[in-house]
Amino acid sequence: MLNRIRHGIPTDCPPLLIVHGLYGSARNWGVIAKRLSDRGEVIAVDLRNHGDSFWSDDHGYADLAADLAEVIAAEGRPCDVVGHSMGGKAAMMLALEHPEGLNRLVVADIAPVTYSHSQLPFIHAMRAVDLARVTRRSEAEQQLADAGVAPALQSFFTQSLDVKAGRWKLNLDALEAAMPQIMTFPEVHTAWKGPALFLSGAASDYVRPEHREPIRALFPAARFAKLPGAGHWLHAEKPREFEAAVRVFLDA
Repeated sequence: MLNRIRHGIPTDCPPLLIVHGLYGSARNWGVIAKRLSDRGEVIAVDLRNHGDSFWSDDHGYADLAADLAEVIAAEGRPCDVVGHSMGGKAAMMLALEHPEGLNRLVVADIAPVTYSHSQLPFIHAMRAVDLARVTRRSEAEQQLADAGVAPALQSFFTQSLDVKAGRWKLNLDALEAAMPQIMTFPEVHTAWKGPALFLSGAASDYVRPEHREPIRALFPAARFAKLPGAGHWLHAEKPREFEAAVRVFLDA
């Protein structure tokens, strides 16, 4: 089963499951998870090939959704789910293939479409880090900077670096091989009619006006909102505003 980090205690509110994006981890969501845990238990997961979860050569969205369904089944009741980017696609697939486990869905800055944004340069940059010369995260961040990685992403990536063991806690080989699957979305012939919020960054181009039709085809009750001044990493750029929007939707 996926590695889980729990915040808060169970209440009458459904548990909230938080699903990170590509190259992320449960720990990236610590602050938001702790703040939202005042309403009920929050469970942040490490997806397969990330963090402290297991590694696998299989990394399709059906696989990710099945992993999430297993976590929810272990809770014994439906959950609210928040997923960002790749985690948002996994959450959408969960709703479509395992609808019994879902109460409300928040999809952060992603649509069920194929993207052309290449994520492979980041894998190449992480592989290029000479881990034998790294004794602290700042040294790895400097090497990533030398490879042209933006400052905000340097610290984000190194949260998945085990400095003591000298290894990335990301299965870079499997993620590289699965990149064509990660960038697309499976063809699905069903729909989930439950409440869904598609929350995007106003400065991001990941959820475009032409994406609303395919979103509504799969999620007919979808609502849309944008966070002003935020890009694709909206939860990191505008954490308070992101938390407030999620809270309002979940408590509606």
